[in-house]
Amino acid sequence: MKEEIKVQLLLNTDNNDKLVDEAGHHGLFPPLPEANDTSLAVAAAAAVTPMLLFSVFIAVLGSFSFGFVVGYTSPVQAEIMKELDLSTAQVLQLTSLVFIFGWFAISVSQGAWLLDLGRWMLGFTGGISGFAIPVYVAEFTPKNLRGGFVILHVLMITVGVSAAFLIGLVTSWRTLALIGIIPSLVQIVGIFFIPESPRWLMMMGKNKEFEAALQCFRGGFVDITQEAADIRNSAEALDQIEKVSILQLFHRKYAYAHIVGIGLSALGALVGLNGIIFYAGSIFESAGFSVKVGTVALASFQLPSVVLGVILMDKCGRRPLIMISAAGLFIGCSLTGLAFLFEDHHFLGGISPSIALIGILIYVAFYPIGVGGGTCIIISEIYPLNIKGSAGSIAAVVSSLSSWIVSYAFNFSMEWSSSGTFFVLAGVCVFTLIFVAKLVPETKGKTLEEVHKTMSDVWQ
Repeated sequence: MKEEIKVQLLLNTDNNDKLVDEAGHHGLFPPLPEANDTSLAVAAAAAVTPMLLFSVFIAVLGSFSFGFVVGYTSPVQAEIMKELDLSTAQVLQLTSLVFIFGWFAISVSQGAWLLDLGRWMLGFTGGISGFAIPVYVAEFTPKNLRGGFVILHVLMITVGVSAAFLIGLVTSWRTLALIGIIPSLVQIVGIFFIPESPRWLMMMGKNKEFEAALQCFRGGFVDITQEAADIRNSAEALDQIEKVSILQLFHRKYAYAHIVGIGLSALGALVGLNGIIFYAGSIFESAGFSVKVGTVALASFQLPSVVLGVILMDKCGRRPLIMISAAGLFIGCSLTGLAFLFEDHHFLGGISPSIALIGILIYVAFYPIGVGGGTCIIISEIYPLNIKGSAGSIAAVVSSLSSWIVSYAFNFSMEWSSSGTFFVLAGVCVFTLIFVAKLVPETKGKTLEEVHKTMSDVWQ
C-alpha cells in the first residue's frame, strides 16, 4: 500500500491544503508518472507545458503593472496639473518619484500629498518586483527557453507603458489609475495556483515539494531525473557554505558578478529611457511635433521590437543583442539631439520635428531588444542562490536610484539644453556598448549552475 503523502505546492499554503489530495496530487496538476515508467519520458529541456506558460503569465502580470506605472505620467500630466492646481515644480517632484505609486490613492486624491503617497506605495513594490519577477521566471524555465521567457518581463512592461499611453488619451487620469489595479488583482488570485520556484524549494530543504514542482513545470510524463540531480547537487554545494554576511557578500569570488550586475543595472537606467518615456509629450511639443501623434506612434512602435527581442534572445545570445541595442540607442539619441540643435539654430526647421520623432522611435525600438531585455536576463542569471537575495537587492537599489536620477534630472537638463541632453545620453550608450563588450559574459544555453560557476571562477 502506498504511503500517503501530502505535497505543498501553492504559495502561502500550509500542510492542510485542501487542494492536495491524499495521493499527493495537487488539484490543478496532473498525476506524476511512476518511477519505472521510462517509456513516456522525454527531454525535459524542450518541454513547454501549460503550467509553465500559466506560471510565466501570472508572474509577468506584475511587469505589466510596472509598465502601466511607467506610462501613466505622460498622457495625464497636463490634466493633473490643471485639476489639482499644481505648479510645474510640484509636477516635476511627482514625476521624478515615478516608481512611487498607489493606484487607489491616486484615483481618489484631492491634492498633491495623497498623489505622492500613492506613487510611493507602488514604487516600493515595483522596485521589489522588478528584480523578483525575472529571477522567479529564470529559476523554473528550461535553459533553452529561459531567455525568451525572462524577456517577457520587459515585453509586459512595454505593453503596460503602451496601454497607459493609449488609454490615457481617451480617459481621465483617475479612471486610468483604477484600470491599473486590474492586473494586480488577477496576479494576486493567480499566484495561489502556481508552484514555487523548484530551486528555492530545494534550498529550503523541501525535497518532495521540489520534485513535484519541477515535474509540474516540465509536464507529468517528462523525465526530470538529471535536471533534479543537477539542481540538488548545486543546492547541496551551496548548503556547505556558511550564511553570507554583508562583508562576505563582497568577497573576491563574487566581485565579477557584482561588477556585471551593478554595472548593467545602472547603465540600463542611465541610457535615459525613463526620462524619454515620462516626458515624451514635452519632448514632442518642444520639437514642434503633434503630442498626440507622437504619443500614439511611440506606444505602437514599442511592442513589435520587444516581440523581436523575445524571438532573438535565445537564438543570438544576450551580449550581441545588448551591443546592437546600445548602438541603436546611440543613433536614436544622436538624431534627436541633432533635431533639437537644428531647431535652436533655425536650420532645417521644416524637417527637424520629423528627425526628432524618428530619433525617438529608433530609441524605443532598440531599447527592449537588448539593453532593456538582455540586461534584465543576465542580472537574473549571474548570482548564486546563497547571495541572490542580497545581491539582487543591491542591483535593484542601484537601478531604482539610477532611474530616479534620470527622472529627476531630465526636465532640468532639457531646460539647460535639449540637444545637449540627448548627446550626453548618446555618450552613455557608447559606454554601455564598451562595458558589455569588455566585461559581460554570454549566458545563452547554460544552466544557472554553469553560469554561477563561471562567474565565481573568474577571479579565484
